[in-house]
Amino acid sequence: MLTIGQLARYVGVTIKAVRHYHQRGLLAEPPRDAAGYRRYSAQHAIQLVKIKTLADTGVPLARIKELLAADADQFAAAIAEIDRRLQERVAELQRTREHLAQLALSSGGERPFVSAEVAEYLNRLRECGVSQRTVQMERDIWILLQAVSAPEAARWIRDKRAALDDPEFRALYLAYDEAFVWSADDPRLAALADRSQRWMTNQPGRLEGQKRAVPDPTIAQLVTRSGGVSSPAWDRLTELAKERRAGR
Repeated sequence: MLTIGQLARYVGVTIKAVRHYHQRGLLAEPPRDAAGYRRYSAQHAIQLVKIKTLADTGVPLARIKELLAADADQFAAAIAEIDRRLQERVAELQRTREHLAQLALSSGGERPFVSAEVAEYLNRLRECGVSQRTVQMERDIWILLQAVSAPEAARWIRDKRAALDDPEFRALYLAYDEAFVWSADDPRLAALADRSQRWMTNQPGRLEGQKRAVPDPTIAQLVTRSGGVSSPAWDRLTELAKERRAGR
């Protein structure tokens, strides 16, 4: 006869595990002897080995009692089902690892969250000298746009990438970037709004997508303010843009 410590040591589990199996009804708990100790038989050891074997292979404790009482066919079917679920879990973990690898390799950590076209566009902004603050705002905007309407976002990014080939657009973008820290009454804002309006007017066909290619401070406000940042100058540029479109 074995003490609980001897039983645990022989089978390779902890005393705490043996007591837990008692509580879960997986292993019968023997009565105490005259000295107050529980004495375990070989049958207890065999049962504990079965429990440990099933637990080590990933069988949930809730299923172990069922399997121990199952006949050969029921046991085989249950093991096959558990194996299938484990394979699904392995595949899920593999997908997670692949995603983590993409995160580690991505430029600036943005590629997993936006399309390849947007990631390339953001890199071009950096190359043009746009501040990291504004690049990050753009990234957050595109994350939102692609989540809300991927088809429209795909059209808009094509327009933005094409616009970035225009030297005047790049100059405008850098001016908008610089204006972020201006005061709302800075006289340069009116000139920048006029310049932006002229650029849109001169675009062939004045397509809706081309209009959207101009840096849009209205959308940027949503992103910047969600992060506790604001730009009175961009607020004023939004008002001026509306006035220009209305012909005032």
